[in-house]
Amino acid sequence: MTGLDADVVVVGAGPAGLTVAGDLARAGRSVILLERRSTVNPASRAFAVMPRTLELFDARGLAEDLVASGHRAPGVTVFAGARVDLTHLDTPYRFVLITPQSNVDAALAHYATTHGADVRRGVEVVALRQDADGVTLTARPTGGGPPVDWHARYAVGADGAHSSVRTLIGVEFPGKTLMSSIVLADVKLANGPTGSGLTVGSTRNVFGFLAPYGRHDADGSWYRAMVWDRHRQAPDSVPPSDSEITDALTRAVDSDLRLLDVGWRSRFHCDERQVARYRHGRVFLVGDAAHVHSPMGGQGMNTGIQDAVNLAWKIDAVLGGAPDHLLDTYHDERHPIGKRVLLQSGFMARGITLHPRPARWLRNLVVPRLFRIPRVRDAVAGSFSGVTLRYRRVHGANALVGTRATQIPLVAGRLTEIQRRPGFVLVRERGADLIDGYDLLHAERADTGPAVLVRPDGYIGWAGDSTDTVAMISALRQGGTRALAR
Repeated sequence: MTGLDADVVVVGAGPAGLTVAGDLARAGRSVILLERRSTVNPASRAFAVMPRTLELFDARGLAEDLVASGHRAPGVTVFAGARVDLTHLDTPYRFVLITPQSNVDAALAHYATTHGADVRRGVEVVALRQDADGVTLTARPTGGGPPVDWHARYAVGADGAHSSVRTLIGVEFPGKTLMSSIVLADVKLANGPTGSGLTVGSTRNVFGFLAPYGRHDADGSWYRAMVWDRHRQAPDSVPPSDSEITDALTRAVDSDLRLLDVGWRSRFHCDERQVARYRHGRVFLVGDAAHVHSPMGGQGMNTGIQDAVNLAWKIDAVLGGAPDHLLDTYHDERHPIGKRVLLQSGFMARGITLHPRPARWLRNLVVPRLFRIPRVRDAVAGSFSGVTLRYRRVHGANALVGTRATQIPLVAGRLTEIQRRPGFVLVRERGADLIDGYDLLHAERADTGPAVLVRPDGYIGWAGDSTDTVAMISALRQGGTRALAR
C-alpha cells in the first residue's frame, strides 16, 4: 500500500457510521465517511432513543438538544396491562426519547463534521482489498464518473442490512425472516391514546403500536405507528394504504382513533440475522451490517450506536500504539450483546403476535403479574434501556470491571460532562490526592466507592486503590498508551 488517505474509512452515514466517524475525528484521527446516497435520507425508520444511548449522547454534548425537541415516554404498555416501566432506572434519562431518526442523524452528522470527519456522499463502494498494512476501498460515484481508490489503516462497514462491505469481504449473514409486511407510518389522530407512554395492542391476528411525537394541531396529534396484519401480507414494494393502517390500528388497540392524515409511510419485513465475527482483519462491521432483528423494543439504532462507541476508542488506541488484540475485544464484547438483542426482540415479537388462544391466555395471566414484581420490573427495564448492560470481566478482576460508570456520583459535575473530552477518566476515591504524571482526565467520587478507571465508552476498565499505580498502569497499557505518554 502506498500513501494513506485517512486513518479510517467508514462506509455508511447512518447513526452507527456517523458515531464511529465522529468519535475518531474527535480523538484527532483522520476519517473519511463514504455514503451511497447523494442526499441525506429523510426517512425515519427508527424513532426511539434509549436511556443508555442518551447517556452516550450527553458525553458528546448532543443529548440536551435532542431531548428538548423530542417526546419523553416513561414506559410502554405491552399487553394485558404488562408495562415496561423506566421510571425506576438509575439514570438521568428515565424515559424513551421519541424523535425521528432524521433528528438523530442530523445531530451525529454535525458532531462528525464539526470534529473534522470528511463526509463524501453519492459514492458507492464496489471493491475492497486489505493487506498487512491497511485497506483499499474502491468507490464509484453514483452519478457517474471514474472509480476512486481510498487507502486507510482500517475500514468500518456501517452500511446497513444490505451491507456492500460485508458482501465484499465474503461474510455470510445467517438467519431467517421473522415477520413480513410490517407497516410504519406517521399518523395524525383525533382520538389518540391517553397518557405519555408508548402503546401496544394486539389480537390473535393483528398488532399495533403508537408512539407520541409530541406534535399537536388544533384537531389532533401526531404519532409514529407500526402495524402488522397476519391476513394482510404484501411485498415490501406495495405502499400501505390509509385504510390498511386505520383498520389494523383500530382492531389492535380496540378503539376508534379517527385517522386524520398519514405522512411518511413504509412497508418492510424483519429478519433475525447476525454475522459470526464482527472483526475481519482490518475491517469491522457495526450496526445493521452486523446484526438485524425485530423492531419490537426499539433496539436497532441504539445497539448500532453502542457498537460504534465501543469500536471507535479501540481503533484510536491501537493507532496510538496499544496492542492489536485490543481490537479483538470489540467482537468479544459486542457480539454477545447483539445476540441478546436478537433474543429479546424476537421474544417480544413472538409474545405479542401469539396466535393460539391458550398461549395468549397464559401470557396475559402470567406476564402482567411478573412485571409487578420490582426485581423483575427493573431487570426488564434495565435490559430494555441498556443501562444494566455489562461486559464480561477478565477472571480475577474487580467485580466492577465491565460495568457502566455513568451513575457514579462525583464531587463536581457528572461523568458524561467530563467525557466530552476524549480519553480515559480516573475517578479517584473521595478525599484521595490527585495523581499526576499521566495524561488522564480526573474526577473525585462523592461516595465511599473505590477508584475506577473509566474507558472512553463509559465502562469501567479497572477498579481498586488509586495508590496501586502498578495495577492501574497495567490496565492503561491494555487499553491504550496515550495516557502513559507523559
